[in-house]
Amino acid sequence: MKTLGMLMGRSETIPTATAWHLADLGEARGRQELYTKQSPQRLLVLREHALIESAVSSNRIEGVEIDEKRVGTVMFGHPILRDRDEEEVQGYREALRLIHEQAPSLPVSEDTIRRLHQLARGEIWDAGQYKEKDSDIIERYADGSSRLRFKTVPADRTPEYMAQLVGLWEATINERTTHPLIAMAACNLDFLCIHPFRDGNGRVSRLLLLLQTYHLGFEVGRYISLERIIEQHKDRYYETLEQSSQGWHEGRHDPWPFVNYVLFVLKAGYKEFEQRLGQTKSPRGAKTEMIEAAIAAATGEFTMASLERACAGVSRDMIRRVLRAQQVAGAVESLGRGPGAKWRKKG
Repeated sequence: MKTLGMLMGRSETIPTATAWHLADLGEARGRQELYTKQSPQRLLVLREHALIESAVSSNRIEGVEIDEKRVGTVMFGHPILRDRDEEEVQGYREALRLIHEQAPSLPVSEDTIRRLHQLARGEIWDAGQYKEKDSDIIERYADGSSRLRFKTVPADRTPEYMAQLVGLWEATINERTTHPLIAMAACNLDFLCIHPFRDGNGRVSRLLLLLQTYHLGFEVGRYISLERIIEQHKDRYYETLEQSSQGWHEGRHDPWPFVNYVLFVLKAGYKEFEQRLGQTKSPRGAKTEMIEAAIAAATGEFTMASLERACAGVSRDMIRRVLRAQQVAGAVESLGRGPGAKWRKKG
């Protein structure tokens, strides 16, 4: 709200790096329709993987993890959940589905933000409720020491700040006082600085970001997990957030490091989207595409078993055939022998 207010209140010179990001994203949005008219099978595979990756990555950033063997069951089944972590991953999935299915009719409002928090936090007692006590952001180290990273908005002023944030977002978009993508990143920064909930603020910020990209016509988050890209660049996320939050309460902060980071994430999503759809010129079987997408999404080393978990309903023989084809093509390499051998991507 401090950032949006600052951008509305004075004419800002857009840094060169930001202008380049905006130009690239404008071109990517222009190509978006062309790519989304390609193979329905490939798009379906991308959507399923993005749903899984987003729920797992966004929670993992906050230290919430579940057993890899349970991911498919938790995401697509109706299991008896084992613990809070599984409940929160499944809840995040429901929040994603709400956005994917109802984004055009889902306003950026306090009610929507609280609803997203309620879904993402599951059955915890204060899900969907603003914090009742002050909760500053503390960084704790392995040796037991800690430091204050940021002093957030006091609990008793949170409703006031959130109402202003939503109002400023609407005014900025309606009046076009700044570029909508800059306003989106600024809104995300303000939300994180307000820190309206006791816990789960990072996850809600990413859900809010996804909703706002849809409203602005940038729908890459439907096919590529923006949360996974944020996780892959987590150090830069925290670094730019700390840089841009210094002086926030006084309105003397520099929002551009964080703004550029958000635009970078969105641009990386489009780059990956176009690369994946451009890998083959003619559509092939959905199961082959599912395996290829699982390999493309793998980070570091992976195994046949991990591909089986990611590709429910696909036989081991078919996974082996696709792996061999990619090995011959020089895309992957085996680090051992037998069913338990580890693999990794090349290049």
